[in-house]
Amino acid sequence: MPEKPAITSSELGTLWLTYQQKTMILRMLEYFIEKADDEKAKNIMISLYDEIDPYVEKITVIFQNEGAAIPVGFTSQDVNKEVPKLYDHGFDIMFVRLIKEISMGMHTLNITMASREDIVLIFKDLTAITQKYYNACTQYLIEKGMLARPPYVSMPNSVEFVKDTSYLGGLNPFSSKRTVNTVEVANLFHAIETNITGMQMITGFAQCANEQEAKKYFSKGAELAKSMIKELSETLLQDDIQTPSPSGGIATRSTVAPFSDKLMMYCTSLFCSFSMGGNSLGTAFSLRNDLSAKIMVFMKDIFEYAHEGAKIMIRNGWMEEQPQMESRDKLKK
Repeated sequence: MPEKPAITSSELGTLWLTYQQKTMILRMLEYFIEKADDEKAKNIMISLYDEIDPYVEKITVIFQNEGAAIPVGFTSQDVNKEVPKLYDHGFDIMFVRLIKEISMGMHTLNITMASREDIVLIFKDLTAITQKYYNACTQYLIEKGMLARPPYVSMPNSVEFVKDTSYLGGLNPFSSKRTVNTVEVANLFHAIETNITGMQMITGFAQCANEQEAKKYFSKGAELAKSMIKELSETLLQDDIQTPSPSGGIATRSTVAPFSDKLMMYCTSLFCSFSMGGNSLGTAFSLRNDLSAKIMVFMKDIFEYAHEGAKIMIRNGWMEEQPQMESRDKLKK
């Protein structure tokens, strides 16, 4: 049998990112499992933990075999399971569901950037695990009445074609706008739903962060999420379309941090990346000009917010450097 080829730069990069994300999720699951007040939710999280934990070890072995440094990621020092509950009932599964949504996109993309069979298999397995638990979380939240369903619509009874370019309009304040279509509703509703969970998460972070700089940053993020929820909700309400309003999952009054500032900053950075990706899709599939323009403004705000967070992480020594390509200029000297 031929020996395995060395891993490529793309495979090294995607494995490194996966290691960071999985060690973060494991630390957060440890806390949420400890504080779970619902047996079914606890079992979902324990089962998820048991399924993804071995993949951290698999990635570690690959790094060792390739002679690559093992990333630090997130360790037991980044979580304190003994502190009071930071979030109310239901947030744990809401959070896990959103994390699994982020993971689905990441693992699918990572498969396309890998060619070595064992690495492709890792991302394939992780994709299946992610889909399994995303569905488990969704069904749990529906069963508990904690998941807002998108609005229903009358089924089309004929096929129609767009008749003129006014279909694309929306920027002119003196002309009427067409009602949003179902694809646009799907993107708007999803953006509101994810921002609500993100706002609840970052509000808790703002309450308990140790560093004042991080605390202010999280508060700013909560306000940004709130403004996006408000504007997108108003867009739906203009067409008499209901907006998502999930029950439960809010931050408690606790001000004691269960996670390190480093972990909370990384988690926020991950959510910003996911938000920019989701908004890109929203822009691509929204044909009404005013919707695309509004989403593009949000993307600019999110990018600037994420960039500000990166500076804070660097200043505090919280940003682990990704594997670098060789600097040929330095080698020549």
